[in-house]
Formats: sequence, C-alpha cells, structure tokens
Amino acid sequence: MKVYHSIKDFPSNIKTIVTIGTFDGVHKGHKVILEKMNKIASQKDLQSVILTFSPHPRQVLYPENQNIRLLNTLEEKKHLLETNSLDHIVIQNFTKDFSRTKSVNFIRDYLVNKLNMKHMVIGYNHQFGKNREGDYNNLLELSSLYSFEIEKIGVQLIDDIKVSSTKIRNFLIQGNISTANNLLGYYYGFSAKVVHGDKLARKINFPTANLQVCSEKLIPKCGVYAVKIYISQKQYIGMCNIACVNLKIEVHIFDFSKNIYGNTIKIKFIERLRDEMKLNSLEKLKKQLEKDQLSTKRIFDL
Repeated sequence: MKVYHSIKDFPSNIKTIVTIGTFDGVHKGHKVILEKMNKIASQKDLQSVILTFSPHPRQVLYPENQNIRLLNTLEEKKHLLETNSLDHIVIQNFTKDFSRTKSVNFIRDYLVNKLNMKHMVIGYNHQFGKNREGDYNNLLELSSLYSFEIEKIGVQLIDDIKVSSTKIRNFLIQGNISTANNLLGYYYGFSAKVVHGDKLARKINFPTANLQVCSEKLIPKCGVYAVKIYISQKQYIGMCNIACVNLKIEVHIFDFSKNIYGNTIKIKFIERLRDEMKLNSLEKLKKQLEKDQLSTKRIFDL
C-alpha cells in the first residue's frame, strides 16, 4: 500500500476507485466498504484509494471542544488499513480552509481531476464538503457530469447494533469492552511508554508497569481489565487497572520480571473484570488482586 500525505501528491494517471472518511477504528462497518471497493477494483481494473484526514475534522472545526478521543492514532489507522489489501491511502491535512471547499469543487478538483476517480463507494451516512452539504444524492447528480459510478453501502448491524465509530467510543466509555471489540472486529488497545510510578504494588508482590498513553487515544472506563500485553513482539497475559482519578494506567504482567522502563509496550483489552475499588489497606488490596488474577486466568483458560 502506497501512502501519500496530500491529494496533490497522488499520480493522476492512475484510474481509481475511491472511498472517503475518517475511518476511526477501521471497524467491521468500514471493512464492508473496503471489501466492496476491492471487489469492484478487481472487476474493473481500477486501483483502490482511501482518502482520509489528519487531524480529525472535529478537532479542527470545533477547537473549543477538544473532548473527542480517537480509537486509533494515525499510525494505528495506517496499519489497520494496510491489512485490507488496498493500493493507496491519501492522508490529507485537514484545515479550516480545506473544510470550506464546496462539495462540487471537491468532487471535480480533487476526486475527478486529481485522483482520477472512475468509481466511488461510500457509507450510508456519508457527507462532505463545506457545511457537509454533499451527500449521496449530490454525488449521484454529479456522477454523470463527471463520468464516475457510485455505490452506497447500507447500514451494518451486529446483534441489532448499528456499527459506527461513535457507538464504539460510547461502549468503551461505558466499560462495555466486549461489545466494542465485537463491533471493531479486533481487541481494542493502545501502545504506551512504561514510566516510573510509586512502586506501591511491589510491596504486595504485584509489581506494575505504569503507562503513558497518547493523549488523543480514548481510554476505556476506569476499572480493572484482563489484558494481553506485547513486549518486543512477545505476548504476555496480565491485568490492567485504570484509575478514575487522572486516568492513571498500570498493568501487572503475569510471570514477568524484566526491567522495561522507557520501553513502549502494547496493551489489548479482552474483558472488564470489575469497577475500581477503594481499599484502605495493602492486605485488602493484595487479596482483591489475587481474586482478579484468578478471574483473569479463568478467562484465558490458564
């Protein structure tokens, strides 16, 4: 998959099939669009192009409200898209000036003239252009004028739940990690740097790695989770605690004693064990962590 960091960098002599979106999460709904695009590309001898944006449009259009947290960093999104056999990804810098592009200009100048689009696949609620004025009907009207075909993918339901990035974010915020993972099609997680903490848990034989996570990433609801941990591409099992105060994150890795301060590790959330509990002694904390450890081992059939 070739990556371009501006629409202007794309070689316009390639005939393409295009889809557009933020693709935050690259979830099961997105994958239906990507599979359809790849199928049409193969049938019509076109090359597949994803046009996505960085930063997320909401971060630019609503600077006064920076509460949005994303399912993927840009690097995570690129990696997930790479697994879908796509030919090209164009990551367009999203600015206020770019957001003011009228829908007809966006189609003509960027999609048709620059990306040489011959076919387009969009989701059921796709909108684009200045003030989100462009939609499927708008595209349909312009398709004959600019000689491209268009296909809209309907809403995707899983267990009667409409698959969307917003719904997945909400499930994570609620602590419903199982449903979020099901809609994503993979285990939600993040990469994090191991930093020094207060080392309190070492006193009760439950040493933890304190984690520093990218500020843009959505952190699931506070509590304790059964997790998989990846260190230098090796998988471990453990428990992750997300504190309600300041969202302090720490992970206890089973059967692990190496010094990993300063390293970047990867965490994947498998199942939520419980809410955070206020325990007023180290002995009570130790007993609760022993229960959590047993619960985690049952989940992983250890």
